Amino acid sequence: MQIDVLTLFPPMFDGVFGSSILGKAREKGLVTFRTVNFRDYANNKHNTVDDYPFGGGGGMVLKPEPIFAAVEDLTSGSDIRPRVILMCPQGETFTQRKAEELAGERHLMFVCGHYEGYDERIREHLITDELSIGDYVLTGGELPAMVVIDSVVRLLPGVLGNEQSAVTDSFSTGLLEYPHYTRPAQFRDWTIPDVLISGHHENIAKWRREQSLLRTLRRRPDLLDKADLTPKERDWLRRMRDRETDEGPG
Repeated sequence: MQIDVLTLFPPMFDGVFGSSILGKAREKGLVTFRTVNFRDYANNKHNTVDDYPFGGGGGMVLKPEPIFAAVEDLTSGSDIRPRVILMCPQGETFTQRKAEELAGERHLMFVCGHYEGYDERIREHLITDELSIGDYVLTGGELPAMVVIDSVVRLLPGVLGNEQSAVTDSFSTGLLEYPHYTRPAQFRDWTIPDVLISGHHENIAKWRREQSLLRTLRRRPDLLDKADLTPKERDWLRRMRDRETDEGPG
């Protein structure tokens, strides 16, 4: 996968792209990162990339010329049309399903803005996706782009040491992930569930599924409406919900 980032602050990405899972993915040749300062594409002697909004108002607006010129230059001669992603608080809320969708692409391009906003023509004629990582505003699109890129790259084949890890992540199945335990089996006065050391794989799988359902019920019940559940699981959840209503969580 090729990932390009258009930003006014390329050094912000150096540590992120060179460390941990992203750094290892790049070393393996599974992903190529390129950060581009779109100020280099400004068409005036002062290299300005923003201007006052027509009609008045506070703040500055990113001009269309540098963004268009950068995208067109980076895609020149390529037969792969990239997904051009605008990081913006007005965009679609980023989800695990979106990460899985983007992980199937060959070329992603992220546009990180600053100031008051973007000239609307960037949205209308250049961008393929607008994404937001939450209902809040940051100083720029760099941090949100890092979040999305990390989420996408870890899904690429060969990036994680254990391919099953991504499959069982929270939200990948539409549910929150079940609890995990590791050695020692007893820490202070706390022990792990007996089923996990029973050696009975079918019972372990059943326990994990039920714990995933229960954790989702308690923490993100909104996810259950869209989750792919069997009638038996929905009946089990109803009984758990009724029990917790009577007794409280336990």
